Amino acid sequence: MADEELCWMEASELAPAIRKRKVSPVEVVDAVLERIEKLGRLNAYVTVDAEGARKAARAAERALGKRGARLGPLHGVPFSVKDLVITRGVRTTFGTPLYKDNVPTEDAPMVERLKAAGGIMLGKTNTPAFGWIGITDNLLFGLTRNPWNLDRTPGGSSGGAGAAVAAGLAPLAIGTDGGGSIRKPSSFTGTFGLKPSYGRIPTYHASGAWRLSHICTMPRTVRDAALMLNVCAGPDERDPYSLPAARVDYVKTLRGRLEGLRVAYSDTLGYAPAVDPEVREATAKATRVFRDFGCRLEHVNPGWPSPWECWRTIFFGGIATRLAPYLDRRAEIDPGLLPIIEEALRYPPAKYVQAWFDRLAWWQHARAFFEKYDLLLTPTVACPAFGVGRPFPDEIGGTPVTREAASVFTFPFNMTGQPAASVPCGFTQDGLPIGLQIVGRRFDDVTVLRASAAFEAARPWARKLPPLA
Repeated sequence: MADEELCWMEASELAPAIRKRKVSPVEVVDAVLERIEKLGRLNAYVTVDAEGARKAARAAERALGKRGARLGPLHGVPFSVKDLVITRGVRTTFGTPLYKDNVPTEDAPMVERLKAAGGIMLGKTNTPAFGWIGITDNLLFGLTRNPWNLDRTPGGSSGGAGAAVAAGLAPLAIGTDGGGSIRKPSSFTGTFGLKPSYGRIPTYHASGAWRLSHICTMPRTVRDAALMLNVCAGPDERDPYSLPAARVDYVKTLRGRLEGLRVAYSDTLGYAPAVDPEVREATAKATRVFRDFGCRLEHVNPGWPSPWECWRTIFFGGIATRLAPYLDRRAEIDPGLLPIIEEALRYPPAKYVQAWFDRLAWWQHARAFFEKYDLLLTPTVACPAFGVGRPFPDEIGGTPVTREAASVFTFPFNMTGQPAASVPCGFTQDGLPIGLQIVGRRFDDVTVLRASAAFEAARPWARKLPPLA
């Protein structure tokens, strides 16, 4: 099989092909490592552990020849890890010069579990410092580019992961999402991203955006996300908020029907200041597919108040506290982040505590809404990928906007902890991907995955490759 084909095989295709010895894990790893080097201008990876990956691939090859060897469900499948997630023996910088030489002594639970399932870690993908912004750029490694258009951002903060998956630089990626950090890159790069229910996949060590940041799956397809969830879901004593094991085979649940589900579509949520016309048109058109599935679809306006100030206080308050000891090294802190840290450190304690009360109060809006509806559909991001070098769009559809405008559909569901996915649903006239967000009830990851799989079957996206590919 040609190296190019190996780079585009889905994990659900690759793992059985390796087990049947139709494909060699050594060939797969070599092909992807070669492609990472070839597409270095994307700057998707910031640390590549080629030696460790090839050693693991050779071990996986030997295991195939051993009688009675127990092979994991991801035996020989490569994956990447966002540079906010700790990896034993492999540098984890958190996207900042402050940690440029940091080498953890243990793996995060999700990394540990993917390896135990036979996965092969290739390296770390780029992120802004501590995931503070919805683009991917930092003082240590610079900016990451979108494989659909090198002059556009892949989003953030899991932009390196999104660019890597979209460009064929590993079929699976580990990302994190504290306000849309996997859903936005998935929308901008035309890949699938799942933010599971908070605690479904255990988090360790704790993020600066504690209780907002989910650890997430970022593959190209829904089936691969289900495979990752099968392997990684379940409690870990290092994370006291991790959920009990659900005893669900997420891959098998993808075959379920959607008939009779009550599905809402909103293109404002009641507070979005602007939505790009092409995004609104593509997502509205995509939602009609759910009628074909037998769902009861309604276009609604929940009329919710914006939770931006509450989310911002908690999110930046946590990051500021994490970085406060380093304020004497100001040159090593991103210029855009520095004033946010200084502002957050001036918050009186009551402001931070009040934000937590406001968060609990805002949940009541979502709780009441999901008593009536099984799923909520929205645009994932209010605009397509914007130019690199910009922290956020200053206008959407001709309307001047502030920094939260692009993320209005994502960050609320970090506050509620609900499962949410982004599925590719169309393209702009300039050929940039557009994402549709699918949000489910608390803990109902199964229905979000099932709806995503049905949409993928109706509107397949995995073989639509970016021009760079």
